[in-house]
Amino acid sequence: MKQRTPVFVNILIIVGLLIVFYYLFVQSYTFLSSPYFWGTIVIGCILAYIHSSIGDLIENNKFKKLSPEEKTAYLKEKKIPYVKRLYDSAFKKQSATEEKDILIDHGFDGIMELDNQLPKWWVGLFWFGTAFCIVYVAAFSFTDFAHPIKEYDTEYKEQMAAVEAYLKDQPAITIESAAFSEDNIAAGEEVFKSNCVSCHSDGGRGGIGPNLTDNYWHNQPEKTLFKNVFHVVENGVTGTAMQAWGKNGILTGTDIQNVAAYVYSINQMKKPITPAEGGAPPYGDEAHWEKQ
Repeated sequence: MKQRTPVFVNILIIVGLLIVFYYLFVQSYTFLSSPYFWGTIVIGCILAYIHSSIGDLIENNKFKKLSPEEKTAYLKEKKIPYVKRLYDSAFKKQSATEEKDILIDHGFDGIMELDNQLPKWWVGLFWFGTAFCIVYVAAFSFTDFAHPIKEYDTEYKEQMAAVEAYLKDQPAITIESAAFSEDNIAAGEEVFKSNCVSCHSDGGRGGIGPNLTDNYWHNQPEKTLFKNVFHVVENGVTGTAMQAWGKNGILTGTDIQNVAAYVYSINQMKKPITPAEGGAPPYGDEAHWEKQ
């Protein structure tokens, strides 16, 4: 007659599984303060005790039917600590008598096959994986749990809210505090495509507005190219279609800093687009910018 798992072990397993499942659905440990979680724990413990009590009754019934030798062997085995029994069942080799009982009439090259039971830890992992798979598939199919798009939207909104809260606490970027950074080029390109490309064309090659990739500039109020672009975008150019994007409140200081970084990159970090390549002809005087 096999020894049964102690009730305290079953309770620990139940508590562990409930914590895992609650965390998977709640995605935080706030459930630890929920009465529903602790109510589930209590119910699970009661069921474990009921299961153990029924097992004791069945065990006593079977014990009465054992022979004196079997009773002695069973009681001797029962005195072995549970952890040691668990270790032995997983790693200890069977005795010769036990091997004879599970020997299968099949072998190859002198190696005989034994009808061993699977280790309990393997069986436990298998059933846990099966139960987890059923719960996961059901949750994925009928709820918003584990949907990557839903999770992405939630995280994106949280990050944008955090960015907005951060920007509110930061002073507005002005021409004095603005600085060029390659990290701002990609964001500046998006600002350029949304607001500037209609006049300056794709890539800043020029059209209605001047070519931004060459070294000829009609307006040079600042000594450095980056600050010059910031000034022109913020204040506009009187008498032209170039409006004051910053003063009119259309672009923020951050937007202007980003688009200035993009214009700086296409002017200083790439080859100019010549008229032969589709660029607008030079407009203004040749610039001699100071280094950033």
